[in-house]
Amino acid sequence: MVKRVKRRIWLAGLVVTLGAMLVWIDPRGPQDSTPDPEAQAQEPGHVLENAEITLFGETGTIQQSLQTPYLVHTPQSALTEATSPRATLFDNEQRRWLATADSGTLNTDTLALTLSGSARLLAPDEGWQLDTELLQYNGVTRHAWSEVPVELQQPPQHISASRMDVWLDDSQVRLTDNVRGSHPPATQTP
Repeated sequence: MVKRVKRRIWLAGLVVTLGAMLVWIDPRGPQDSTPDPEAQAQEPGHVLENAEITLFGETGTIQQSLQTPYLVHTPQSALTEATSPRATLFDNEQRRWLATADSGTLNTDTLALTLSGSARLLAPDEGWQLDTELLQYNGVTRHAWSEVPVELQQPPQHISASRMDVWLDDSQVRLTDNVRGSHPPATQTP
């Protein structure tokens, strides 16, 4: 009987030892690895649907807001990617300027907004719109620009150019390089 118990203990010990060796040798087993900080910096922290972001300036006034049906935010790089964004930009007098595009990227630290694909900037008070494929916006200086062809429209007038700058605080637009336009004469109705 003692011999039988010793054999069972020895057999159980052998099975436990073999199991421990298999876990230690198995490449799928527990492994110590340090996460790659560069890869972590690219991982999204938030994915939101039907989102609205409002960014405030140092004085507490609204600088810009962004509405989008789909948003991906990466906190490590402070970047927010938006699908079909609708941005409301505010100048120093809190007038609203509207901007839309197919996609956009917002840096929440620097208030830099990049709109790409059918980008449009509207000045509702002035009645003009600007269309381009890539629109950059600096929320701190409230300066928008495009270095690709643009078209400025205030019906019935329209102007095209290779480059454009808009300063929201001054309601000032500058078109540069290859500027062409159509300015029909004003017609007076009797």
